[in-house]
Amino acid sequence: MYDHDEFRPRRLYRNTRNRRIAGVFSGIADYMNFSVGATRVLGLIAILMTMPLGLIAYAAAALMLQPMPHNAYEDPVEERFVRSLRKSPEETFSKISYRFKNIDKRLQKMERYVTSSRFDLDREFDELRDS
Repeated sequence: MYDHDEFRPRRLYRNTRNRRIAGVFSGIADYMNFSVGATRVLGLIAILMTMPLGLIAYAAAALMLQPMPHNAYEDPVEERFVRSLRKSPEETFSKISYRFKNIDKRLQKMERYVTSSRFDLDREFDELRDS
């Protein structure tokens, strides 16, 4: 069963943390990874040009969209990751793959050092220096 308080990153929410009126444009900007200011300006222009339908659509969106849960992201790093994943999944996975390759290279380098005779020699020098 679906929990209404559960945060789903791929869903459109009203962003009530960064709102001016109801958080609809802020939520759209957050969802589409656009600038909030530009989204508000364009949305306001669209509402004014399509009066009163634009205003009715805004009110309907304000009523129908759920507010973003306050605990949506655990930290700013997670928020940036989810936004980048939403913007370009291929690029995000490419970056993650690159990071894992770098971590693997560093682990291999560390393993080579720890299993080498140089590590034993450095360790003995450290013990002599400390005593």
